[in-house]
Amino acid sequence: MKKLLISAFSIACALSSLSSCGKTENAESSNTAKLVCSATTENQVFSIDTLVADSIILPAPQTTGGMPIYDALSARATFRNFKPDALSDQTISNLLWTASGVNRPVADDPRLTAPTARNAQEIDIYVCTKTAVYLYLPVGHKLKLVNKGDFRAQAGNNPFHANASVDLIMVANYDKMQGWDEHSIAFYGATDTGYISQNIYLFCAAENLKTCVCGNINREEIAKFINLKNGYVTLTQPIGK
Repeated sequence: MKKLLISAFSIACALSSLSSCGKTENAESSNTAKLVCSATTENQVFSIDTLVADSIILPAPQTTGGMPIYDALSARATFRNFKPDALSDQTISNLLWTASGVNRPVADDPRLTAPTARNAQEIDIYVCTKTAVYLYLPVGHKLKLVNKGDFRAQAGNNPFHANASVDLIMVANYDKMQGWDEHSIAFYGATDTGYISQNIYLFCAAENLKTCVCGNINREEIAKFINLKNGYVTLTQPIGK
């Protein structure tokens, strides 16, 4: 019933042209394209939290305005309690773009909001929702399905992970670090993850959301449910209200 209500609401949004819409390829309906309206202040859409799709094109991120940087730094904090409330599609879009999205879309050489050594862009971000795990693809600003199911509780050893709206998993992708020595792989995998984590912290401070970066995690278990082939799970970070 909830899915039907969301689908009906999305169609109504499209008909009334309330916002730009992204397309999803739904994994449970023979890859039939669906319309998912972007969220606005007056119109909050929560389809990503409830639908399972092969790929989801996220709403265009908001890249201007917001809280002044000094105010965000003053508000930056760690929280370990979350309400089981969903984040809107627009909030998820803005969150991922802030974390490590394309802010300079140069042809064949896109640059991101977070720096990486040699511009390797080797840190992958996985998104755990209530229904699935997705890999965030900065180019195209979309999500790619990795696994079906709710794996938020397995994203960390602390109980608050299960209540977070989404859990982000950061991974150093060794396929993007070919030719690097062992020290460089470990050092830059750690430092580049740190830049992304701080971006997330500042976003949460600016948006009145809660977050907590976590290293107390079962990396082997996480690697299994995200189907990691060649890389290292560095940190996870739950986000919620």
